[in-house]
Amino acid sequence: MADQDNHDVIAPEGKVNPIDTDYQVGQDNIALKIGPFGLDIHNRVFMISGLAIVAFVFLTLAFQNQVGPLFGDLRGWLTSNLDWFFLASGNIFVLVCVFLIFSPLGRVRIGGTEARPDFSYLGWFSMLFAAGMGIGLMFYGVSEPLSHFGSALGGVSVENGVRTDWAPLGAAAGDAEAARRLGMSATIYHWALHPWAIYAVLALGLAIFSFNKGLPLTMRSVFYPLLGERVWGWPGHVIDILAVVATLFGLATSLGLGASQASAGLNYLFGLPTGTTTEVVLVIGITAIATLSVLAGLDAGVKRLSEINMVLAAALLLFVIVVGPTLAIVTGFFANLAAYLENLPALSNPIGRDDANFSQGWTAFYWAWWISWSPFVGMFIARVSRGRTVREFIISVLLVPSAACVLWMTAFGGTAISQLVNDGYQAVAEAALPLQLFIMLDALPLSAITSFIGIILVVVFFITSSDSGSLVIDTISAGGKVNSPKPQRVFWCTFEGLVAIALILGGGLIALQAMAVSTGFPFTIVLLISCVALIKGLLSEPRAV
Repeated sequence: MADQDNHDVIAPEGKVNPIDTDYQVGQDNIALKIGPFGLDIHNRVFMISGLAIVAFVFLTLAFQNQVGPLFGDLRGWLTSNLDWFFLASGNIFVLVCVFLIFSPLGRVRIGGTEARPDFSYLGWFSMLFAAGMGIGLMFYGVSEPLSHFGSALGGVSVENGVRTDWAPLGAAAGDAEAARRLGMSATIYHWALHPWAIYAVLALGLAIFSFNKGLPLTMRSVFYPLLGERVWGWPGHVIDILAVVATLFGLATSLGLGASQASAGLNYLFGLPTGTTTEVVLVIGITAIATLSVLAGLDAGVKRLSEINMVLAAALLLFVIVVGPTLAIVTGFFANLAAYLENLPALSNPIGRDDANFSQGWTAFYWAWWISWSPFVGMFIARVSRGRTVREFIISVLLVPSAACVLWMTAFGGTAISQLVNDGYQAVAEAALPLQLFIMLDALPLSAITSFIGIILVVVFFITSSDSGSLVIDTISAGGKVNSPKPQRVFWCTFEGLVAIALILGGGLIALQAMAVSTGFPFTIVLLISCVALIKGLLSEPRAV
């Protein structure tokens, strides 16, 4: 297996078409020694992104009362004015992936025609899933299907000629089965093909230009076919700075969600107080654990934690399937997939929508959030995907996690809807969002144990996200070096926690979502341009027989 932690550019195996450039990885870096600690940083990318984030944390903490409303207005303006842009962009990423699967470019192998995978399928899928979706599935697995079901069942409401309900599409007033189908298809739309297509496009670009073209594993490398040697100058600096800032705020959103859910769970199980103080303490504690994992490296840290989490998540999922409405879950998996495919054209339509609250408040936010996560998840997937063909890579990254997400939402969301409709269990629908998972589990056997496992899952997903994100941000800010000094990883891990704390104190969930959307918008433009560069790069690569 290639040593991913100790080489900046891994030599290809077999035939490739490398890019001929005089640029050396780290040539613009500054190496410093501060006491016992060493630093090896790309001076412009590290300094500008680092100072921008330090300034943001300081100003947010200094003006907490003023920034809360500002964040709310910012998120509302972006999602209401740019919803068409986010939805159209998501569709483009899916179409690019479909094209790559069925075109001859699918035969290109990441790392060269003779390259073989560094990780087994089990290890690879575990890391894909844990890095890409973990905290979100725990937070939204019960709450989102329930929310869409309830709003769809309530039907359409109009005031002054404008829809005020939050139901997707045309709703399903009074029809519980139709509302369930619509609610589950809307949920799957947000968690299946579209987000994974975003990750896949960027991850593939990073992998091809690093492992096949011999360029540093950093965002700017993807743009070499379009910018040439200029990627090593200011155009490349801007791309990498955007990637660092987008990643950090995307991660902070997820860390904030994880903290609020862990806080709610601890209050429910053990009576610990809820609120911002508890959430801040949780962020500090979990960031400290994530820092230790960062110091352990990719194989010893992230990989091991990801596999532990997969076992726990699979056990909890199996438990819900077995003791919940088993037949409804099993049949619902296929019924929900059918409903998703049936409603997909309407859900993905970017123009002329009547359901503005849904398309703007849910979908536009989700797409911006996934895109702000994409540098982190994309680079992480790229680092662990050497040896796969493009076709194998796209199919696996699109379909395997999507299927897992559909099963998860069907089991957890479907169980909650069944409890509400069939058992009259109102508590699950009336609970606050972070608490709905635990209220759903409370109606099943062994609730104290499963709820505690749920908290552990949130915490470990939190750690793997922070850990993986720190490795990725550090690689970008070190000019593509993957073996940079570990104090730099600790710096970024610490600042992920500080940004999450600043946003929690400066406006809570609304502030978290506002920053994910605002950083996701400029990076969407970067990502769309990268699709053109990716196809140009693949066209020049030899293809495996």
